[in-house]
Amino acid sequence: MSHQIIAPPGHVNYGKQWVPESHGMQADFRVLPIPADNQPLVCKPYNVKGLFKISIHHGHNRIRYADKVIEFKEYAILFSRTNMVYRFEPLGPQHPGYLCVFTNEFFDRFVNIIDYPLFNPEVSPLMEITEEQMTSFTKIFEQMEQELALDFSYKYDVVRTMVLRLILDVLKQQPAPELQIRESNSAFRIASHFKELLEGQFPIISTSHKILLRHPVEFAAATGVHVNHLNRSLKQVTGKTTSQLIAERIAKEAKILLQDTAWNVIEIAWCLGFEDLNHFIKFFRKNTGQTPGMFRKSLVV
Repeated sequence: MSHQIIAPPGHVNYGKQWVPESHGMQADFRVLPIPADNQPLVCKPYNVKGLFKISIHHGHNRIRYADKVIEFKEYAILFSRTNMVYRFEPLGPQHPGYLCVFTNEFFDRFVNIIDYPLFNPEVSPLMEITEEQMTSFTKIFEQMEQELALDFSYKYDVVRTMVLRLILDVLKQQPAPELQIRESNSAFRIASHFKELLEGQFPIISTSHKILLRHPVEFAAATGVHVNHLNRSLKQVTGKTTSQLIAERIAKEAKILLQDTAWNVIEIAWCLGFEDLNHFIKFFRKNTGQTPGMFRKSLVV
């Protein structure tokens, strides 16, 4: 089975492929076509963080994000949060779709986009839709493209209403239980937020990409709780401490980078938040029983 990382595998320079060079509102919103599997691949910025993304898909796919796996058979709409990275596994023929990307600033003073349940970390980001809905949503994306091409001072206000129409149409058509926050227990909510923050830092796709959160106190601040509260919640839900969960995930990513890239150990250490190489080597040995060099040599045998 082929695994497709969206964006394409390798060290992708997203920059000029899809981010507008001009300033102002144009830099905060973009519409992109998703090609069928027999068409040239257009950059799909699912590995770009700091952006909201709404996309419609036609095809059988499995999607992995954080520690979760979801699958859809034919038609679906995906609401991507700013710190999430998705990996698609195509399970059948892929047909054309659409994607829009936008910053939080795009809706600044208009609505607070994160108030909508579809962007809540504890609600599934993917909704299966009907063929009729797929047709309707495709028309909305096409209208966005047409509107952006106009020389009209208020075109971005029109586009905002189209994005909200997508969100509200999906909210109207989903049963109420599907939109309720899952795992209402406080510990589960905190653990879910922690996992999203942790997994949202990976995969690392460039030597210029450095993780920002590596210590329990940093995750606690990002989660909005005291570090002791975070640790108790994670221990209750997972049976492991905050430090253990962080170390396991960083060690896992270190092995992936040692195996799948030609980056040197210093580059890998820096990407994983280690300023001191010896500290990284000690960390890796503690968590794997080998040094990074030994691990790499074992792969050649």
